[in-house]
Amino acid sequence: MRSPLTPEEAIAEQQALAPQVNEHPPPHFTPRTAAGLDVAYAGETGHLVAAATVIDLDTLTLIDSAVVEGHTDFPYIPGLFAYRELPSLLKALTLLTTTPDVLVCDAQGKAHPRRFGLACHLGLTTGIPTLGAGKTPMGPYTPPAPTRGSWTPLADDDEEVGRALRTQDNVKPLFISIGHNLNLATATDLVLRLTPTYRQPETTRTADHLCRQALKFHTMG
Repeated sequence: MRSPLTPEEAIAEQQALAPQVNEHPPPHFTPRTAAGLDVAYAGETGHLVAAATVIDLDTLTLIDSAVVEGHTDFPYIPGLFAYRELPSLLKALTLLTTTPDVLVCDAQGKAHPRRFGLACHLGLTTGIPTLGAGKTPMGPYTPPAPTRGSWTPLADDDEEVGRALRTQDNVKPLFISIGHNLNLATATDLVLRLTPTYRQPETTRTADHLCRQALKFHTMG
């Protein structure tokens, strides 16, 4: 990806790319593997580690992983995280020996002020169906019922941009939105398949664990 020199350029690029997001899965889409992606930072140094893990959707076992070290000089600005993290995440994906059928980001997709969060940027860049499963909403929402599988729409300017999804009984919801080449119903079903026991998808849990391990090794080294 091109690295915009200024936040203003990044915002303009998001606005230009957002209309290219496709909200439909490929024909006969039956994913067997899902990749989780995560980034962890070494303080305020700009040094980071990016991890990609691949989960078998039937067994939820880890079948592939990769981690890279990177550096960013792009400032920390909400809504522009892709410009800090995407280059390293893409490198981690290229190191995988398995091409995942779907990407699951611990980030927003269409539930973004410009309808182009990190999940959209990643999906549009790779062409792989992508969804965002973030821990925090982009704005106010109506809490879903307390039972697993319950959801309520996330709306912005009267447009449905995602869902607040309860992945476990009586726990905080996750905030689901499409990234690219996927629809919201399919994204919801995939997240529920990946969360049989915990709030977070197994993709996110494994990628986060790998990031923490790599960052600890870097710090100790």
